Amino acid sequence: MLLAILTVLLIVAALIARAAHIPLRHRWRRRQARTMCIALHGPDRSQPPGRIYARLRAMDALAFEELLLESFAMRGHKVVRNHRYTGDGGVDGQVTIGGETWLIQAKRYASAIRPEHVEAFALLCRRRGMPGVFIHTGRTGGLSRSLIDRHQHVELISGERLIALLTGGQLALKGVGI
Repeated sequence: MLLAILTVLLIVAALIARAAHIPLRHRWRRRQARTMCIALHGPDRSQPPGRIYARLRAMDALAFEELLLESFAMRGHKVVRNHRYTGDGGVDGQVTIGGETWLIQAKRYASAIRPEHVEAFALLCRRRGMPGVFIHTGRTGGLSRSLIDRHQHVELISGERLIALLTGGQLALKGVGI
């Protein structure tokens, strides 16, 4: 009995220490992301895409990053978060899908995505030898599309595919169902 109580106390102490290690701003953004993710998987799932996009664009940009990572985690994928938001080297997180680790880049745009951001992320993925997912809320222009087509190791998620990711709908990355 004493051993069970000590074990519970150690677990509680570990959880408190872990929570204290996460900065307050990060905890706030993760909580905002988790709340939005639960809503989009449940009662808000059937909202029109325009309304969902308006909500995404109104979110804090860093909470949007957390929302994407939380969406992957809710699908049962292992997610690795960065210890800080700035100075992340162009990677907003990592997710393991089908045994392969993918780099994540999130952009919460109101207008068209910038081709130089797509190119920089694709080159980063190539340097690291890992596939990547560039996820955004903006429009994808012709130059950005041609860059994605040239970089077969980078997947683009936007529009209906982004809505599917956030609401738990069917989605595949390079043939791997997520």
